[in-house]
Parts: sequence; C-alpha cells; structure tokens
Amino acid sequence: MTSFEMVITVAIVVAATLFTRFSAFLIFPPGKKAPAFVQYLGKALPAAVMGMLVVYTFKDTVVISYPYGVPELIALLVTAGMHLWKRNMFMSIGAGTIVYMLIIQNI
Repeated sequence: MTSFEMVITVAIVVAATLFTRFSAFLIFPPGKKAPAFVQYLGKALPAAVMGMLVVYTFKDTVVISYPYGVPELIALLVTAGMHLWKRNMFMSIGAGTIVYMLIIQNI
C-alpha cells in the first residue's frame, strides 16, 4: 500500500467514524425524546459490554497449571476493589492492568 493509499484509507475511516458519531445527533435532535427501545439500550449495553470484556479477558486463563490463574484473579480483585472504592471505571481498569502487568513480568 502506498503512502497516498494509506492517507486515503485513514481519511475514509475518520469520515465514517465522524458520520456514525454525529448521525445520532441528527436522528435524535435536542428536545426530541428518544424511543423507549433506544433508552433501554443506553441503560443495558454498558453492562453487557463490560460483561463481554470480562468473559473475553478470562477465556484463555489456565487454572490447572502454574500460575493457576492467580495473576488474573489478583488483577480482577484490584479492579473490582478500585471500582467499588473510587467509582471510576478508567482508574479501576488502569490499576488492574498495571497490577497484572507487574505480576506477570515477575513470574
């Protein structure tokens, strides 16, 4: 792929991303109430996405051989504890990731 083709590809991706982000404001302008189904999705999807990410994160964890999933369990407990303590998703995910990386680098 040439440099020009890469620039065109990035431009198309940027345009598509901006279109999908801004189209919601065109479809649901301020002052107009969103349909009940869309409001339901707004409440249900964040928890569903987080659940899917947890399943994806732990799907390859091997608990029958060393280190028996202990680093993953510690990182999970740190993440959950930080979230319960600070109620900040980014801080809790970041802390759990840092703890996990420090643990696996020292195994």
